[in-house]
Amino acid sequence: MFASVFVLILGLCYSSQENSQPVLGRPTLSGPSVVLAGTVEDFECELQVYPKNETILLQLYKVGHHEEVLAEYTLLSEEVAFFPKVVKLELEGNLECMAKAQNNSEIEPTVSSPHYLKVIVPVENPNVFISSGLQEFFAGRTLDLRCNVTSGNHVDYTWLLNGRPVSLTPRHKAVEGQLLITSTTSEDSGVYMCVATNYYNVTEFFTFNSSEIIIRVKDPVSKPDISFNVSKDGSIYYAMVTCQSMRGTPPVNFTLFNGTAQIDSLTAHETKATFRVSLVLGQHLGQLQCKARNENRTVESEWIPLEVVPVRGPVTLQYDSDLGEDYAVIGLRLYCKAAKGTHPQYQWFLNETLIQEQGSFSSMVHEPRQSVLLLSVGGSSAGTYRCEVSDSFDNITAISSRGLYLDREVLNRLPLMVVVVVFGSFMTVILVVSVCCCYGVLFSGARRWSEEKWHMRMSWMCQSTRRMLTWCRQLGEETLIRPLKTLWMSGPKF
Repeated sequence: MFASVFVLILGLCYSSQENSQPVLGRPTLSGPSVVLAGTVEDFECELQVYPKNETILLQLYKVGHHEEVLAEYTLLSEEVAFFPKVVKLELEGNLECMAKAQNNSEIEPTVSSPHYLKVIVPVENPNVFISSGLQEFFAGRTLDLRCNVTSGNHVDYTWLLNGRPVSLTPRHKAVEGQLLITSTTSEDSGVYMCVATNYYNVTEFFTFNSSEIIIRVKDPVSKPDISFNVSKDGSIYYAMVTCQSMRGTPPVNFTLFNGTAQIDSLTAHETKATFRVSLVLGQHLGQLQCKARNENRTVESEWIPLEVVPVRGPVTLQYDSDLGEDYAVIGLRLYCKAAKGTHPQYQWFLNETLIQEQGSFSSMVHEPRQSVLLLSVGGSSAGTYRCEVSDSFDNITAISSRGLYLDREVLNRLPLMVVVVVFGSFMTVILVVSVCCCYGVLFSGARRWSEEKWHMRMSWMCQSTRRMLTWCRQLGEETLIRPLKTLWMSGPKF
């Protein structure tokens, strides 16, 4: 029995050995991860498990491209195969090593895990190309710049404007070798350059600067302002008309019109032009307008009358005031205005001494039709004020206002007539209230109450009247005197 079992086991073992096939282990591929194109590098493929009586072939492929064998090695007694390769850019990607029995197709081939290889081609000769077309254009268009290199991969691009890195904003976008600027303004004008860099490792890299390219973004001319001053040459007067735009890239062409008739035209290398037009004082000579143009944009100014009226009197002087917490006057504004005159100039005097534009207690604001003198009330500001008005183009004749004396005491004094009116009204109110109260007491006491009750009622009414008089005096002070004083001090004075 035992012998039969032993024979059966030996038979099974022999049968198993006859039917078993040789097995290949999985190879391991190693080598550099980053290499420079053109260098020679070694890749190692190691196979530890394989049948010793078989010839094993190790082959190097790119993943997914088994039709092209990059290198191969017949494994004899060693366990490691070396694949020396001259690295080209085409080698970049995932590599794998395949092991297979060279003379036994029944043994299944095995493949290593992928090994990624990055191939660096040094960058050379970057060049800026204007994809949007024009180097000079008006604001609002899109600027599209491309940085092209003759060779190089894995390149980082840096854009410079006038030697400084371009700040990336929602309008400024940099993607790969492209710089895209939308809704351009004149601030986007300047010298552009791209810097192309690629890195082999932390310490070794390649960088090149492109040539410079000049971009000019022009501002369209804005609506011009028109004004004129008057000049005198002997006995002839001229209007010096100024047309000025706040924005616009020169050259700008300015044209002056009187109505529909063109007076003059010139091209300026700034945003301002001046024209000279003959004048006759006191006559309306038409309506002036100027037009400004750069490239295809033309804008027009408002119309202004061409008329110069000499200064004529009378010259009026008035003022209003600012009050402090105690209702005292602390500041004044004096206004000087001539009855006629389109181009007046003003002078202020204190005690016949010319006041400077900016003094220790005063300052001036000259408006088109009047001049304002701002004063702080104090000892140094007391005195007689007056102003003189003359033509800005001919100050031979000056017209003066009357003098106005001002000091702190005068400003804070109420006129006698105001006092009489206020207190007269106040006493009238008190008298009417008193008469009404007494009449009511007498009338009601005589008819309804006894004598004792009448005396008590009379005493109470008198006390009430005294309290009412006190209240009326306080009320008059708060509601009549102070407001009237405020109104008097803040109103215009002539």
